[in-house]
Amino acid sequence: MSDRLRIDTLELGSRLIVGTGKYKDLEQTKAALEASGAEMVTVAVRRLDLKAPQGDSLIGYPREKGYALLPNTAGCYTADDAVRTCRLARELGMSGVVKVEVLGDPETLFPDVTETLKACKTLIDDGFTVLPYTTDDPVTAKKLADMGCAAVMPLAAPIGSGLGIRNPYNIELIRRQVSVPVIVDAGVGTASDAAVAMELGCHGVLMNTAIAGAKHPVLMAEAMRDGVIAGRKAFRAGRIPRKLYATASSPESGVIE
Repeated sequence: MSDRLRIDTLELGSRLIVGTGKYKDLEQTKAALEASGAEMVTVAVRRLDLKAPQGDSLIGYPREKGYALLPNTAGCYTADDAVRTCRLARELGMSGVVKVEVLGDPETLFPDVTETLKACKTLIDDGFTVLPYTTDDPVTAKKLADMGCAAVMPLAAPIGSGLGIRNPYNIELIRRQVSVPVIVDAGVGTASDAAVAMELGCHGVLMNTAIAGAKHPVLMAEAMRDGVIAGRKAFRAGRIPRKLYATASSPESGVIE
């Protein structure tokens, strides 16, 4: 319990953050969220059904269960749209902690770095706690951190691709060069991907499709929970160095001849 994820003034016991979209129904969503052990969930503000009953909506249920809400700007392609969406979330009484996602291309869903930087600057000045979805470019990540973002969220691979971490070296560089939490966002496909992200020293993992799109989403949610926990423990334990040749696991001293 002492090894908690701290983002600005927010403190979480789980280092897994999960999305609320793409499940077959609300009951499956609820079961997967519970199985994941997550304490923070993302909600796409532009896709909310504001007419749904409080307990049967993607915002009402997490509130009732005490999840920390992370409104996101999924579907935005300009800084202005992202800023407007975050302000709408605030008007709806959602969290001032926001995930900023400004897309640059509808096919790859890669972020538009220029518009992302612009949106983050405006939102920080407006008092928001900003967590930006960004590329795995260490220079961009450092600019966002230096600007005042509370965390940076580099992609592991394209959104929903399930390809896993394509460039672990960049992710590790980002983790070493920024002073805020690094949360891998997008591209995770299975529990081993989540474990690798945590073994690299990332502070958390955010995912949606990898769980919601699995054959058995609730079981995958459990696997992702365990993968994040195992990867974090492995990072803290400190892995052995990689070597070209073998090293005997039993000592040679004291051998009886």
